[in-house]
Amino acid sequence: METKGREIPAGNSREEIKVRDKAIKDFYASWNANHPDKKMWNDDLHDYIHVRFLSIEETSEKAARQYESTLAVFRLSELLTKSKKVDEVEPKKGTKNQQPFVKILIMRLDKIKMTVGVQKSGNKIQYCITALGE
Repeated sequence: METKGREIPAGNSREEIKVRDKAIKDFYASWNANHPDKKMWNDDLHDYIHVRFLSIEETSEKAARQYESTLAVFRLSELLTKSKKVDEVEPKKGTKNQQPFVKILIMRLDKIKMTVGVQKSGNKIQYCITALGE
């Protein structure tokens, strides 16, 4: 697939995963430039979901591993606004990146899962985006 002049490789070689990782980070950089407040209103939660550095790092690390997950990231704005909460879980105890959260919301849109961390302050932070298999 081609995204903004860049070919997104579908294979699973180390080099192809690196290309997808860079494409995801470049996409987030562009998205952040177009959304300086780095948040969007989610209709289902009736609240803003914020995009932070942690969002970029966690998503690029996980989504770059799978071609379908990489493509899912390019639907970020739609995911932030239209995904629906399907579950609420405790943060994983041994996962350092989940320590700032009091709970994790599992959101879905089509065959895409977006995890959102809820901070003590109540702020909702986009944590990770992955495509769900068939």
